[in-house]
Amino acid sequence: MTDTQRISPSGEQWEIGHGDQRLTVVSVGGGIRSYVAGTRPVLHGYPDDARADAGRGQLLMPWPNRIADGKYTFNGKAQQLPLTEPARRNASHGLVRWEQWSLVERSESAATVGFRLMPGPGWDGIVDLTVRYVLDDGGLTVTPSATNVGTVAVPFGFGAHPYLTVGEGAVDELSLSLPARSYCTVDDRLLPTGVEPVDGADVDFRTPQPIAGTLLDTAFTDLTADDDGRWRISISSEGRSTTLWAEADSFPYTQLFTGDSLPGDRARHTGVAVEPMTCPANAFVTGEALVVLEPGDTWSASWGISYDG
Repeated sequence: MTDTQRISPSGEQWEIGHGDQRLTVVSVGGGIRSYVAGTRPVLHGYPDDARADAGRGQLLMPWPNRIADGKYTFNGKAQQLPLTEPARRNASHGLVRWEQWSLVERSESAATVGFRLMPGPGWDGIVDLTVRYVLDDGGLTVTPSATNVGTVAVPFGFGAHPYLTVGEGAVDELSLSLPARSYCTVDDRLLPTGVEPVDGADVDFRTPQPIAGTLLDTAFTDLTADDDGRWRISISSEGRSTTLWAEADSFPYTQLFTGDSLPGDRARHTGVAVEPMTCPANAFVTGEALVVLEPGDTWSASWGISYDG
């Protein structure tokens, strides 16, 4: 097979740019493989001869995080989803991150990808999903949308899984700023057991603090928004910072992951996952912050990434 015939494990590669920024979106999962500004990585992505690992850059729909045992009941009907995290007996991170998305539209600095989610095991809906990526002087804006084009109501949640970086050698070189007043406690299956204030806990980063020594695979809520209605989470080191923002009304949760469970020398060496989420883990079961899409309904909101240095 010649180089021109080689098929990437992440599928088609769609690049957009603005100034010295370059963003690559892929057809497998419709997520981000790479985001750089000149030679400076903004996200810790993955090469084009590999597939995404540990959720890297992926889109999480129609739910983020986990559903215990893959079981939930909606509108009186019991459902059983495939267990995609079998070691913990969970259905993890939705149904679309390994599906083949298509390019809807692309210009020099923007691209929109789409996928129609059809009924399958544990899921009865027909939902048209699109995600628009736009680069400008302020960085990256991502706008996912979901429209119920079927005949039955469906539960819905959104999450994304970018790994922020400033080009550090290891996570322990970073400081973190996180305006969350509460965090979710979890059991050994990483399912929520409650919500606690961050006051006095080692996960209080409302004042920027070094990450060194702190293991994060933690959901946060009660996020304080700035005057523009967006909350912002930043990592920084040696005069550089990368910030993820999200519309606070639409994204009341976020998950942070320092990569401690990654295999070999990748542990704590591939950036910090900062995941904007519309709902916490197990929301299909608890109903917490769950979006319900009636036939014809559309949900849409924006999040994005900026950088300095």
